[in-house]
Amino acid sequence: MTVRALTRQLVSIPSHDDPTAAGSAIEAWLRSETDATVERTDAGVIARRDGGGRCALVGHHDVVPPADEQTDDGEYVIHERDDRLSGRGSADMKGSLAAALCAFRDADGPCTIASFRGEEQGGVGAQRAIEAGFAPEYAVVIEGSTGYSADGVTDVAVAHKGRRASTIHATGTAAHASEPEHGTNAVYRATEAVGVLQELLPPETRVLGHDLRGRLCVTGIEGGSAWNVVPDSCAITVDERTVPDERADIGRVTAIDGVTWDVEQDLPPMACDDDAFAHAVLDAATAAQSSSPALVTKPHATDAGWLAQAGTTCVVCGAAEPGEAHTDDESVSLPVLERCYRIYRNLLSRIEGWD
Repeated sequence: MTVRALTRQLVSIPSHDDPTAAGSAIEAWLRSETDATVERTDAGVIARRDGGGRCALVGHHDVVPPADEQTDDGEYVIHERDDRLSGRGSADMKGSLAAALCAFRDADGPCTIASFRGEEQGGVGAQRAIEAGFAPEYAVVIEGSTGYSADGVTDVAVAHKGRRASTIHATGTAAHASEPEHGTNAVYRATEAVGVLQELLPPETRVLGHDLRGRLCVTGIEGGSAWNVVPDSCAITVDERTVPDERADIGRVTAIDGVTWDVEQDLPPMACDDDAFAHAVLDAATAAQSSSPALVTKPHATDAGWLAQAGTTCVVCGAAEPGEAHTDDESVSLPVLERCYRIYRNLLSRIEGWD
């Protein structure tokens, strides 16, 4: 089966509410097309050939909910035009997954491929696999890295930001707005907390010579119950993009009376800790295309963060371009998928002898 045909098959399977059917299709394909040892768990599908080797290709088969125009009577709609395949999950990331599966099938020597569920829910599949002992020495996470250094070039990302989502809660005492001195205004306390946040400098770091800067943004504020009531509660939502080993000191807001801080989600950033491995993947990417790829950084969190946190040396390399994932007209370049197939196969075929 070709990369194109497998991409079409995977993209056609709805996997936003329940990725089980997509996982079953991947498992069945691996059992029929390869002689690998295939393991199916609640984390996803993991296949190993000849013991698994040093390097794993890692993807996911769940997707975000489709737009209305991406479905027809409950089925996913697929279109092909101008060498691009459109459909929910084509870029993020069933196209690259198809390329990786075909490369795994065709590569020589020991290797591993994993496709997890729940990446779009914070990486729950990757976390479960890691807890169960999934610990490759190296991993190429096949999220998008195309078009970062130049249009159409498939680069290699050596770092990406994490995401910490949190809520600041301010409490006060309700009173009639005609006599505000009898209450304590929670919104005022919340705005004081916002002032503290505005003074914080987002952290920065360098990864293999590349700058990575965090971001901090208040994304919502809600408080009060009526025009004539001093509010006794107010909540502020905060989106923070984290970098390896550094965090903004959001906890400073708790020095304000009546203010607490709760973290709802903390997706770890990723930093490749091995320059030689990064350049080995870059060499494979260079050999697979006429353009000159580069080592780059990504703004988005991926399962590479969980793997790196657990001790796996990671990079990100895949077909998706900036701005394609999660869109109503999501698509992927078929020629770039073929390129990714060559990158993955070249790397898997020589990684065992690499040092």
